[in-house]
Amino acid sequence: MGKRKISFELLLLFSVFIIATCGLVYELVAGALASYLLGDSVKQFSFIIGVYLFSMGVGSYFAKFIKKNLLKTFIEIEILVGLIGGISSVVLFLLFNSIGHFEWVLYLFVFLTGCLVGLEIPLLMNILKDRVEFKDLVSNVFAFDYVGALLASILFPLVLVPNLGIVRTSLFFGLINISIAIFLSFYLQREVRQHYVLKLKSILTFIFLFILFIFSEKILSYSEEKLYGENIVFSHSSPYQRIVLTRNKNDFRLYLNNNLQFSSADEYRYHEALVHPAFSMAKNIKNVLILGGGDGLAAREILKYKEVKHITLVDLDAEMTKFFQNNETMNALNQNSLNNPKVRVINQDAYVWVKNQQQKFDVIIIDFPDPSNYSLGKLYSLQFYRELQKITNSDTKIVVQTTSPYFAPKSFWCIQKTLNQIFPNVTAYHNYVPSFGEWGFCLAGNNDFSIKRKLNGLRFYNYQFQPLAYFEKDMLAKNVEVNQLQNQILVRYFDEEWSKVQ
Repeated sequence: MGKRKISFELLLLFSVFIIATCGLVYELVAGALASYLLGDSVKQFSFIIGVYLFSMGVGSYFAKFIKKNLLKTFIEIEILVGLIGGISSVVLFLLFNSIGHFEWVLYLFVFLTGCLVGLEIPLLMNILKDRVEFKDLVSNVFAFDYVGALLASILFPLVLVPNLGIVRTSLFFGLINISIAIFLSFYLQREVRQHYVLKLKSILTFIFLFILFIFSEKILSYSEEKLYGENIVFSHSSPYQRIVLTRNKNDFRLYLNNNLQFSSADEYRYHEALVHPAFSMAKNIKNVLILGGGDGLAAREILKYKEVKHITLVDLDAEMTKFFQNNETMNALNQNSLNNPKVRVINQDAYVWVKNQQQKFDVIIIDFPDPSNYSLGKLYSLQFYRELQKITNSDTKIVVQTTSPYFAPKSFWCIQKTLNQIFPNVTAYHNYVPSFGEWGFCLAGNNDFSIKRKLNGLRFYNYQFQPLAYFEKDMLAKNVEVNQLQNQILVRYFDEEWSKVQ
Protein backbone atom coordinates (compact mmCIF):
# COMPACT_ATOMS: atom_id res chain seq x y z
CA MET A 1 0.00 0.00 0.00
CA GLY A 2 2.89 2.34 0.80
CA LYS A 3 4.48 1.70 -2.59
CA ARG A 4 1.16 2.42 -4.25
CA LYS A 5 0.93 5.76 -2.44
CA ILE A 6 4.44 6.82 -3.36
CA SER A 7 4.03 5.79 -7.01
CA PHE A 8 0.73 7.66 -7.23
CA GLU A 9 2.30 10.87 -5.94
CA LEU A 10 5.37 10.55 -8.13
CA LEU A 11 3.21 9.78 -11.13
CA LEU A 12 1.17 12.95 -10.70
CA LEU A 13 4.27 15.04 -10.04
CA PHE A 14 5.78 13.64 -13.23
CA SER A 15 2.57 14.76 -14.95
CA VAL A 16 3.32 18.29 -13.74
CA PHE A 17 6.71 18.04 -15.43
CA ILE A 18 5.07 16.94 -18.71
CA ILE A 19 2.39 19.63 -18.44
CA ALA A 20 4.98 22.37 -18.00
CA THR A 21 7.19 21.08 -20.82
CA CYS A 22 4.36 20.63 -23.30
CA GLY A 23 2.64 23.88 -22.33
CA LEU A 24 5.76 25.95 -22.93
CA VAL A 25 6.45 24.14 -26.20
CA TYR A 26 2.96 25.06 -27.46
CA GLU A 27 3.64 28.66 -26.46
CA LEU A 28 7.00 28.67 -28.30
CA VAL A 29 5.40 27.06 -31.35
CA ALA A 30 2.78 29.82 -31.45
CA GLY A 31 5.48 32.49 -31.11
CA ALA A 32 7.65 30.96 -33.84
CA LEU A 33 4.65 30.57 -36.16
CA ALA A 34 3.63 34.17 -35.58
CA SER A 35 7.18 35.30 -36.36
CA TYR A 36 7.30 33.20 -39.55
CA LEU A 37 3.91 34.30 -40.83
CA LEU A 38 3.42 37.79 -39.38
CA GLY A 39 6.97 39.06 -38.80
CA ASP A 40 8.19 41.28 -35.92
CA SER A 41 9.27 38.45 -33.61
CA VAL A 42 9.62 40.66 -30.52
CA LYS A 43 6.04 41.93 -30.74
CA GLN A 44 4.60 38.51 -31.51
CA PHE A 45 6.45 36.72 -28.71
CA SER A 46 5.58 39.52 -26.30
CA PHE A 47 1.86 39.32 -27.09
CA ILE A 48 1.80 35.53 -27.01
CA ILE A 49 3.63 35.30 -23.68
CA GLY A 50 1.25 37.88 -22.22
CA VAL A 51 -1.87 36.11 -23.51
CA TYR A 52 -0.56 32.72 -22.37
CA LEU A 53 0.23 33.86 -18.82
CA PHE A 54 -3.09 35.73 -18.58
CA SER A 55 -5.01 32.66 -19.75
CA MET A 56 -3.17 30.47 -17.23
CA GLY A 57 -4.39 32.84 -14.55
CA VAL A 58 -7.95 32.55 -15.89
CA GLY A 59 -7.69 28.76 -15.85
CA SER A 60 -6.29 28.73 -12.33
CA TYR A 61 -9.16 30.94 -11.14
CA PHE A 62 -11.87 28.68 -12.55
CA ALA A 63 -10.18 25.57 -11.16
CA LYS A 64 -11.67 26.37 -7.74
CA PHE A 65 -15.17 25.67 -9.08
CA ILE A 66 -14.26 22.07 -9.96
CA LYS A 67 -15.01 20.04 -6.81
CA LYS A 68 -16.06 16.58 -8.02
CA ASN A 69 -14.29 13.84 -9.96
CA LEU A 70 -10.99 15.71 -9.80
CA LEU A 71 -8.84 12.90 -11.17
CA LYS A 72 -11.20 12.20 -14.07
CA THR A 73 -11.35 15.92 -14.89
CA PHE A 74 -7.55 16.16 -14.70
CA ILE A 75 -7.15 13.36 -17.26
CA GLU A 76 -9.81 14.87 -19.55
CA ILE A 77 -8.00 18.22 -19.46
CA GLU A 78 -4.76 16.43 -20.28
CA ILE A 79 -6.47 15.03 -23.38
CA LEU A 80 -7.77 18.46 -24.38
CA VAL A 81 -4.36 20.10 -23.90
CA GLY A 82 -2.76 17.47 -26.11
CA LEU A 83 -5.44 17.82 -28.78
CA ILE A 84 -5.63 21.62 -28.94
CA GLY A 85 -1.91 22.20 -28.49
CA GLY A 86 -1.02 19.40 -30.90
CA ILE A 87 -3.20 20.53 -33.79
CA SER A 88 -2.56 24.26 -33.26
CA SER A 89 0.29 24.56 -35.78
CA VAL A 90 -1.52 22.49 -38.42
CA VAL A 91 -4.70 24.56 -38.17
CA LEU A 92 -2.83 27.86 -38.12
CA PHE A 93 -0.80 27.00 -41.21
CA LEU A 94 -3.95 25.92 -43.06
CA LEU A 95 -5.91 29.04 -42.08
CA PHE A 96 -3.20 31.67 -42.56
CA ASN A 97 -4.02 32.49 -46.15
CA SER A 98 -7.75 31.70 -45.93
CA ILE A 99 -9.19 34.03 -43.29
CA GLY A 100 -8.97 37.63 -42.23
CA HIS A 101 -7.90 38.58 -38.72
CA PHE A 102 -5.61 35.57 -38.50
CA GLU A 103 -4.08 36.96 -35.30
CA TRP A 104 -7.34 36.38 -33.41
CA VAL A 105 -7.33 32.69 -34.30
CA LEU A 106 -3.71 32.48 -33.18
CA TYR A 107 -4.44 34.15 -29.84
CA LEU A 108 -7.54 31.98 -29.38
CA PHE A 109 -5.38 28.84 -29.56
CA VAL A 110 -2.89 30.38 -27.14
CA PHE A 111 -5.70 31.38 -24.77
CA LEU A 112 -7.36 27.95 -24.81
CA THR A 113 -4.07 26.14 -24.26
CA GLY A 114 -3.09 28.50 -21.44
CA CYS A 115 -6.49 28.12 -19.72
CA LEU A 116 -6.27 24.33 -19.79
CA VAL A 117 -2.70 24.31 -18.49
CA GLY A 118 -3.73 26.80 -15.81
CA LEU A 119 -6.56 24.46 -14.75
CA GLU A 120 -4.30 21.43 -14.41
CA ILE A 121 -1.87 22.61 -11.71
CA PRO A 122 -4.53 23.64 -9.11
CA LEU A 123 -6.50 20.46 -9.85
CA LEU A 124 -3.45 18.33 -9.27
CA MET A 125 -2.68 20.14 -6.02
CA ASN A 126 -6.24 19.51 -4.83
CA ILE A 127 -5.88 15.82 -5.68
CA LEU A 128 -2.67 15.56 -3.66
CA LYS A 129 -3.51 17.86 -0.74
CA ASP A 130 -4.67 15.02 1.51
CA ARG A 131 -1.72 12.80 0.59
CA VAL A 132 1.23 15.22 0.89
CA GLU A 133 2.06 17.91 3.43
CA PHE A 134 1.27 21.39 2.10
CA LYS A 135 4.86 22.70 2.19
CA ASP A 136 6.14 19.62 0.37
CA LEU A 137 3.28 19.72 -2.09
CA VAL A 138 3.84 23.33 -3.15
CA SER A 139 7.63 23.03 -3.40
CA ASN A 140 7.46 19.76 -5.35
CA VAL A 141 4.79 20.93 -7.78
CA PHE A 142 6.57 24.18 -8.61
CA ALA A 143 9.97 22.48 -8.80
CA PHE A 144 8.70 19.99 -11.40
CA ASP A 145 6.87 22.82 -13.19
CA TYR A 146 9.95 25.04 -13.53
CA VAL A 147 12.27 22.19 -14.50
CA GLY A 148 9.84 21.19 -17.26
CA ALA A 149 9.74 24.78 -18.54
CA LEU A 150 13.54 24.93 -18.60
CA LEU A 151 13.78 21.68 -20.54
CA ALA A 152 11.30 22.93 -23.14
CA SER A 153 13.11 26.25 -23.61
CA ILE A 154 16.41 24.43 -24.24
CA LEU A 155 15.08 21.66 -26.48
CA PHE A 156 12.91 23.89 -28.68
CA PRO A 157 15.64 25.86 -30.56
CA LEU A 158 18.45 23.29 -30.32
CA VAL A 159 16.69 19.98 -31.02
CA LEU A 160 13.01 20.22 -31.84
CA VAL A 161 12.78 22.86 -34.59
CA PRO A 162 15.95 21.73 -36.46
CA ASN A 163 14.88 18.06 -36.44
CA LEU A 164 11.08 18.07 -36.39
CA GLY A 165 10.08 21.50 -37.62
CA ILE A 166 7.29 23.63 -36.18
CA VAL A 167 4.31 21.48 -37.20
CA ARG A 168 5.71 18.14 -36.10
CA THR A 169 6.97 19.61 -32.83
CA SER A 170 3.48 20.59 -31.69
CA LEU A 171 2.02 17.26 -32.84
CA PHE A 172 4.82 15.32 -31.12
CA PHE A 173 4.17 17.02 -27.79
CA GLY A 174 0.44 16.56 -28.27
CA LEU A 175 1.16 12.84 -28.51
CA ILE A 176 3.20 13.04 -25.30
CA ASN A 177 0.28 14.73 -23.51
CA ILE A 178 -2.15 12.08 -24.73
CA SER A 179 0.26 9.29 -23.80
CA ILE A 180 0.23 10.51 -20.20
CA ALA A 181 -3.59 10.57 -20.29
CA ILE A 182 -3.69 7.00 -21.64
CA PHE A 183 -1.29 5.78 -18.98
CA LEU A 184 -3.20 7.49 -16.15
CA SER A 185 -6.56 6.19 -17.36
CA PHE A 186 -5.23 2.61 -17.26
CA TYR A 187 -2.98 2.82 -14.22
CA LEU A 188 -5.52 4.63 -12.04
CA GLN A 189 -8.63 2.92 -13.37
CA ARG A 190 -9.67 1.78 -9.89
CA GLU A 191 -9.69 5.39 -8.69
CA VAL A 192 -11.39 6.96 -11.73
CA ARG A 193 -15.08 6.76 -12.58
CA GLN A 194 -15.95 5.75 -16.14
CA HIS A 195 -12.34 4.91 -16.84
CA TYR A 196 -13.36 3.05 -20.00
CA VAL A 197 -14.67 6.35 -21.49
CA LEU A 198 -11.35 8.06 -20.69
CA LYS A 199 -9.46 5.19 -22.28
CA LEU A 200 -11.53 5.45 -25.45
CA LYS A 201 -11.20 9.24 -25.66
CA SER A 202 -7.44 9.22 -25.10
CA ILE A 203 -6.76 6.35 -27.51
CA LEU A 204 -8.87 7.87 -30.31
CA THR A 205 -7.21 11.26 -29.80
CA PHE A 206 -3.77 9.64 -29.90
CA ILE A 207 -4.63 7.87 -33.19
CA PHE A 208 -5.90 11.14 -34.68
CA LEU A 209 -2.74 13.06 -33.74
CA PHE A 210 -0.52 10.21 -34.89
CA ILE A 211 -2.16 10.23 -38.33
CA LEU A 212 -1.64 13.99 -38.53
CA PHE A 213 1.99 13.51 -37.49
CA ILE A 214 2.58 10.96 -40.28
CA PHE A 215 1.02 13.19 -42.94
CA SER A 216 2.25 16.50 -41.48
CA GLU A 217 4.69 17.19 -44.32
CA LYS A 218 1.96 16.71 -46.92
CA ILE A 219 -0.36 18.97 -44.93
CA LEU A 220 2.35 21.62 -44.65
CA SER A 221 3.13 21.36 -48.37
CA TYR A 222 -0.57 21.77 -49.19
CA SER A 223 -0.91 24.85 -46.98
CA GLU A 224 2.26 26.42 -48.40
CA GLU A 225 1.17 25.74 -51.98
CA LYS A 226 -2.06 27.59 -51.19
CA LEU A 227 -0.04 30.36 -49.57
CA TYR A 228 2.47 30.83 -52.39
CA GLY A 229 0.29 29.75 -55.30
CA GLU A 230 3.28 27.97 -56.86
CA ASN A 231 4.81 24.50 -56.89
CA ILE A 232 7.09 24.02 -53.90
CA VAL A 233 10.33 22.24 -54.78
CA PHE A 234 12.06 22.67 -51.42
CA SER A 235 10.95 23.62 -47.94
CA HIS A 236 12.83 23.42 -44.67
CA SER A 237 12.66 24.96 -41.20
CA SER A 238 16.11 25.95 -40.00
CA PRO A 239 16.72 27.18 -36.44
CA TYR A 240 16.42 30.73 -37.81
CA GLN A 241 13.81 30.77 -40.54
CA ARG A 242 11.44 28.88 -42.83
CA ILE A 243 13.11 28.36 -46.21
CA VAL A 244 10.80 27.73 -49.18
CA LEU A 245 11.79 27.48 -52.84
CA THR A 246 9.00 27.48 -55.42
CA ARG A 247 8.93 26.89 -59.15
CA ASN A 248 6.58 28.23 -61.81
CA LYS A 249 7.76 26.95 -65.18
CA ASN A 250 11.36 28.24 -65.34
CA ASP A 251 10.97 30.81 -62.57
CA PHE A 252 12.37 29.81 -59.17
CA ARG A 253 11.47 31.96 -56.17
CA LEU A 254 13.03 31.90 -52.73
CA TYR A 255 10.96 32.84 -49.66
CA LEU A 256 12.33 33.29 -46.16
CA ASN A 257 9.65 33.40 -43.47
CA ASN A 258 7.06 34.05 -46.17
CA ASN A 259 9.00 37.02 -47.62
CA LEU A 260 10.17 36.89 -51.22
CA GLN A 261 13.97 37.08 -51.50
CA PHE A 262 14.46 36.67 -55.24
CA SER A 263 12.92 35.48 -58.49
CA SER A 264 15.29 33.77 -60.89
CA ALA A 265 13.56 35.61 -63.75
CA ASP A 266 14.86 39.03 -62.71
CA GLU A 267 17.28 38.61 -59.78
CA TYR A 268 20.13 39.71 -62.06
CA ARG A 269 18.72 43.27 -62.02
CA TYR A 270 18.92 43.31 -58.23
CA HIS A 271 22.34 41.67 -57.89
CA GLU A 272 24.00 43.67 -60.66
CA ALA A 273 22.76 46.88 -59.02
CA LEU A 274 23.93 45.60 -55.63
CA VAL A 275 27.45 44.63 -56.68
CA HIS A 276 28.73 46.48 -59.74
CA PRO A 277 28.41 50.17 -58.81
CA ALA A 278 30.58 49.60 -55.73
CA PHE A 279 33.09 47.47 -57.64
CA SER A 280 33.36 50.00 -60.45
CA MET A 281 34.25 52.72 -57.92
CA ALA A 282 36.57 50.80 -55.57
CA LYS A 283 40.31 51.40 -55.88
CA ASN A 284 41.13 47.80 -54.97
CA ILE A 285 38.88 44.73 -55.12
CA LYS A 286 41.20 41.91 -54.04
CA ASN A 287 39.69 41.23 -50.63
CA VAL A 288 35.86 41.25 -50.48
CA LEU A 289 33.36 40.74 -47.67
CA ILE A 290 29.73 39.70 -48.19
CA LEU A 291 27.41 39.94 -45.20
CA GLY A 292 24.27 37.91 -45.83
CA GLY A 293 23.93 36.72 -49.41
CA GLY A 294 23.71 33.05 -48.47
CA ASP A 295 22.18 32.25 -51.89
CA GLY A 296 25.56 32.90 -53.56
CA LEU A 297 24.10 35.26 -56.18
CA ALA A 298 26.09 38.30 -55.05
CA ALA A 299 29.20 36.09 -54.95
CA ARG A 300 28.46 35.02 -58.52
CA GLU A 301 28.61 38.65 -59.68
CA ILE A 302 31.79 39.35 -57.71
CA LEU A 303 33.60 36.34 -59.18
CA LYS A 304 33.25 37.92 -62.64
CA TYR A 305 36.20 40.17 -61.66
CA LYS A 306 39.55 38.44 -62.17
CA GLU A 307 41.22 40.85 -59.71
CA VAL A 308 39.23 39.38 -56.82
CA LYS A 309 41.42 37.04 -54.75
CA HIS A 310 39.42 36.34 -51.58
CA ILE A 311 35.71 36.48 -50.77
CA THR A 312 34.53 36.03 -47.18
CA LEU A 313 30.80 35.35 -46.95
CA VAL A 314 29.18 35.59 -43.50
CA ASP A 315 25.63 34.24 -43.28
CA LEU A 316 23.95 33.16 -40.06
CA ASP A 317 22.03 30.17 -41.43
CA ALA A 318 24.10 27.09 -42.28
CA GLU A 319 21.01 25.37 -43.72
CA MET A 320 20.69 28.21 -46.23
CA THR A 321 24.29 28.15 -47.43
CA LYS A 322 24.39 24.33 -47.57
CA PHE A 323 21.31 24.27 -49.78
CA PHE A 324 22.83 26.76 -52.24
CA GLN A 325 26.12 24.87 -52.17
CA ASN A 326 24.65 21.41 -52.82
CA ASN A 327 21.46 21.82 -54.88
CA GLU A 328 22.18 21.34 -58.59
CA THR A 329 19.48 23.76 -59.76
CA MET A 330 20.70 26.49 -57.44
CA ASN A 331 24.31 25.78 -58.43
CA ALA A 332 23.31 26.48 -62.00
CA LEU A 333 21.73 29.76 -60.91
CA ASN A 334 24.63 30.98 -58.76
CA GLN A 335 27.22 29.37 -61.06
CA ASN A 336 28.52 27.24 -58.20
CA SER A 337 29.88 30.36 -56.55
CA LEU A 338 29.75 29.07 -52.97
CA ASN A 339 32.00 26.15 -53.91
CA ASN A 340 34.59 28.37 -55.59
CA PRO A 341 38.02 28.12 -53.90
CA LYS A 342 38.12 31.93 -53.60
CA VAL A 343 34.99 31.88 -51.41
CA ARG A 344 35.09 31.17 -47.68
CA VAL A 345 31.66 30.64 -46.07
CA ILE A 346 31.26 31.44 -42.36
CA ASN A 347 27.99 30.67 -40.57
CA GLN A 348 27.88 33.16 -37.74
CA ASP A 349 25.95 36.19 -36.55
CA ALA A 350 27.26 39.06 -38.68
CA TYR A 351 27.15 41.58 -35.84
CA VAL A 352 29.31 39.39 -33.59
CA TRP A 353 31.65 38.44 -36.43
CA VAL A 354 32.26 42.03 -37.53
CA LYS A 355 32.81 43.15 -33.94
CA ASN A 356 35.57 40.54 -33.46
CA GLN A 357 37.18 41.03 -36.88
CA GLN A 358 40.62 42.58 -37.35
CA GLN A 359 41.09 42.19 -41.11
CA LYS A 360 40.20 45.08 -43.42
CA PHE A 361 38.34 44.70 -46.70
CA ASP A 362 38.42 46.52 -50.04
CA VAL A 363 34.70 46.09 -50.80
CA ILE A 364 31.86 45.16 -48.44
CA ILE A 365 28.54 43.96 -49.85
CA ILE A 366 25.70 43.89 -47.31
CA ASP A 367 22.75 41.81 -48.47
CA PHE A 368 20.75 41.22 -45.30
CA PRO A 369 17.02 40.46 -45.32
CA ASP A 370 14.77 43.46 -44.71
CA PRO A 371 14.62 44.80 -41.12
CA SER A 372 11.31 43.12 -40.30
CA ASN A 373 12.28 42.30 -36.72
CA TYR A 374 14.71 43.44 -34.05
CA SER A 375 17.28 40.71 -34.65
CA LEU A 376 17.60 42.01 -38.23
CA GLY A 377 17.15 45.66 -37.28
CA LYS A 378 20.37 45.60 -35.24
CA LEU A 379 22.26 44.91 -38.49
CA TYR A 380 21.11 48.30 -39.80
CA SER A 381 21.93 50.19 -36.61
CA LEU A 382 24.35 53.02 -35.91
CA GLN A 383 26.31 50.75 -33.57
CA PHE A 384 26.73 48.08 -36.27
CA TYR A 385 27.96 50.60 -38.84
CA ARG A 386 30.41 51.91 -36.25
CA GLU A 387 31.83 48.40 -35.88
CA LEU A 388 31.84 48.03 -39.67
CA GLN A 389 33.93 51.16 -40.09
CA LYS A 390 36.76 49.49 -38.13
CA ILE A 391 37.27 46.91 -40.89
CA THR A 392 37.43 49.47 -43.70
CA ASN A 393 40.40 51.33 -45.13
CA SER A 394 40.44 54.79 -46.69
CA ASP A 395 39.34 53.43 -50.09
CA THR A 396 36.79 50.78 -49.03
CA LYS A 397 33.44 50.88 -50.76
CA ILE A 398 30.34 49.58 -48.98
CA VAL A 399 26.91 48.88 -50.42
CA VAL A 400 23.80 48.07 -48.39
CA GLN A 401 20.44 46.85 -49.67
CA THR A 402 17.94 49.27 -48.13
CA THR A 403 14.42 48.01 -48.99
CA SER A 404 12.03 49.88 -51.30
CA PRO A 405 12.10 53.71 -51.44
CA TYR A 406 8.62 53.61 -53.00
CA PHE A 407 6.80 51.28 -50.60
CA ALA A 408 8.87 52.12 -47.50
CA PRO A 409 10.47 55.56 -47.92
CA LYS A 410 10.90 56.19 -44.19
CA SER A 411 12.71 52.87 -43.79
CA PHE A 412 14.88 53.59 -46.82
CA TRP A 413 15.97 57.07 -45.76
CA CYS A 414 16.38 55.97 -42.15
CA ILE A 415 19.08 53.54 -43.27
CA GLN A 416 20.68 56.22 -45.44
CA LYS A 417 20.72 58.70 -42.57
CA THR A 418 22.16 56.11 -40.17
CA LEU A 419 24.98 55.26 -42.58
CA ASN A 420 25.70 58.95 -43.04
CA GLN A 421 26.41 59.32 -39.31
CA ILE A 422 29.47 57.06 -39.72
CA PHE A 423 30.67 57.38 -43.32
CA PRO A 424 31.44 60.80 -44.87
CA ASN A 425 30.16 59.87 -48.32
CA VAL A 426 26.81 58.12 -48.74
CA THR A 427 24.82 57.99 -51.96
CA ALA A 428 21.36 56.43 -52.22
CA TYR A 429 20.22 54.85 -55.47
CA HIS A 430 17.52 52.51 -56.75
CA ASN A 431 16.40 50.43 -59.70
CA TYR A 432 13.31 48.60 -60.85
CA VAL A 433 13.06 44.85 -60.22
CA PRO A 434 9.76 43.46 -61.59
CA SER A 435 9.32 40.97 -58.73
CA PHE A 436 9.74 43.67 -56.09
CA GLY A 437 9.08 47.01 -57.78
CA GLU A 438 11.44 49.90 -57.06
CA TRP A 439 14.26 48.69 -54.84
CA GLY A 440 16.92 50.69 -53.09
CA PHE A 441 20.58 50.61 -52.10
CA CYS A 442 23.07 52.86 -50.36
CA LEU A 443 26.68 53.24 -51.42
CA ALA A 444 29.01 54.37 -48.62
CA GLY A 445 32.71 55.10 -48.29
CA ASN A 446 35.40 57.36 -46.94
CA ASN A 447 36.26 59.11 -50.20
CA ASP A 448 34.85 60.03 -53.61
CA PHE A 449 32.70 57.92 -55.91
CA SER A 450 34.24 57.84 -59.37
CA ILE A 451 34.21 55.00 -61.85
CA LYS A 452 37.57 53.23 -62.07
CA ARG A 453 36.69 50.03 -63.94
CA LYS A 454 33.96 48.56 -66.12
CA LEU A 455 32.97 44.98 -66.81
CA ASN A 456 31.60 43.79 -70.13
CA GLY A 457 28.69 41.43 -70.52
CA LEU A 458 26.30 42.66 -67.82
CA ARG A 459 22.60 42.22 -68.56
CA PHE A 460 21.27 45.30 -66.75
CA TYR A 461 23.82 47.74 -65.33
CA ASN A 462 25.33 50.05 -67.95
CA TYR A 463 27.49 52.22 -65.62
CA GLN A 464 25.11 55.15 -65.95
CA PHE A 465 24.93 55.67 -62.18
CA GLN A 466 23.40 59.15 -61.96
CA PRO A 467 19.92 58.15 -63.25
CA LEU A 468 19.76 55.51 -60.50
CA ALA A 469 20.56 58.16 -57.87
CA TYR A 470 17.60 60.35 -58.88
CA PHE A 471 14.45 60.06 -56.73
CA GLU A 472 10.95 61.27 -57.56
CA LYS A 473 8.93 63.09 -54.89
CA ASP A 474 6.91 60.00 -53.94
CA MET A 475 10.10 58.21 -52.92
CA LEU A 476 11.29 60.85 -50.46
CA ALA A 477 10.75 61.07 -46.70
CA LYS A 478 11.50 63.82 -44.22
CA ASN A 479 12.24 63.93 -40.50
CA VAL A 480 13.36 60.33 -40.15
CA GLU A 481 15.39 59.28 -37.12
CA VAL A 482 18.70 57.47 -36.89
CA ASN A 483 18.33 53.74 -36.18
CA GLN A 484 20.01 52.87 -32.89
CA LEU A 485 20.09 49.65 -30.90
CA GLN A 486 18.18 51.15 -28.01
CA ASN A 487 15.28 52.42 -30.10
CA GLN A 488 15.20 50.26 -33.28
CA ILE A 489 13.07 52.93 -34.95
CA LEU A 490 13.75 51.31 -38.33
CA VAL A 491 11.78 48.18 -37.41
CA ARG A 492 8.79 50.35 -36.49
CA TYR A 493 9.03 52.30 -39.75
CA PHE A 494 9.29 49.06 -41.72
CA ASP A 495 6.33 47.44 -39.97
CA GLU A 496 4.12 50.49 -40.40
CA GLU A 497 4.94 51.00 -44.10
CA TRP A 498 4.83 47.41 -45.33
CA SER A 499 1.65 46.60 -43.40
CA LYS A 500 -0.11 49.16 -45.60
CA VAL A 501 1.16 47.43 -48.75
CA GLN A 502 -0.04 43.99 -47.64
